[in-house]
Amino acid sequence: MSLTVLPVKSTLKKEQFDLFESLVTDLENSNIVPLNGDVLVISSKYVANSQGRVLEYNKVVPSTDAEKIGKRFRMKPNIAEIILRESDVIFGGIPGFVITSSDNIMAPNAGIDKSNTKNGTLVLYPNEPYLVAEHLRRKFLLKHNVHIGIIIADSRLMPGRVGTVGVSISCSGIEPTSDLRGERDLYGNSLKVTFQAVADDLASIANLKMGEGSDATPCVLVRNSNARLTDRKIQENEMAISYEQCVYVRGLGMRI
Repeated sequence: MSLTVLPVKSTLKKEQFDLFESLVTDLENSNIVPLNGDVLVISSKYVANSQGRVLEYNKVVPSTDAEKIGKRFRMKPNIAEIILRESDVIFGGIPGFVITSSDNIMAPNAGIDKSNTKNGTLVLYPNEPYLVAEHLRRKFLLKHNVHIGIIIADSRLMPGRVGTVGVSISCSGIEPTSDLRGERDLYGNSLKVTFQAVADDLASIANLKMGEGSDATPCVLVRNSNARLTDRKIQENEMAISYEQCVYVRGLGMRI
């Protein structure tokens, strides 16, 4: 059967809310009933908003380190302070952007976002996204008696490319990658290092329908994706590699 992508519209929410109940309502209003094998892709910003992960950045007091980073990368010191708080690693940056990593997620400015939020505020990444995804998966199983996959997704710039693609920051209920090592290509050559990023691929499919502006589509249901379902708990490091193994991080760190 053909892969089907079903956008799920919602309404603007300005305060914390119950994420599961909101998703159920949005699905019902869209006349969509989840089926076994479906994958629900949810915007990370929607999840973060449900948790109240929204800050008034002008109220943040910058530290000395934030003052230095703000000066170096030409950004407001209070924004730099939030980036410092949200980051595990800072790799470097350019004016206006600091390249960071937090919980194995590499992103500009620690993933903080000023879009789709009121003036003077910004949205952070959600807390414990893997736990959120797992709880949602179990709640849908109890309510609808269906086994579905849950992906919490963000949009991301790709190196050397124009525009954004989707990326999975957590998932539950599906195997996030497919190991193709040992299989053969069209010419019979054995694949030695190839993994298919299943969760990231589905996040990109959903990102095309979610949009980046005023679409009010924080969720997309993907049907007939052939993603492999699982009941095991997905670990946070399964979709990430160490930065010592990353060709971009290693390559850009070398001097020629």
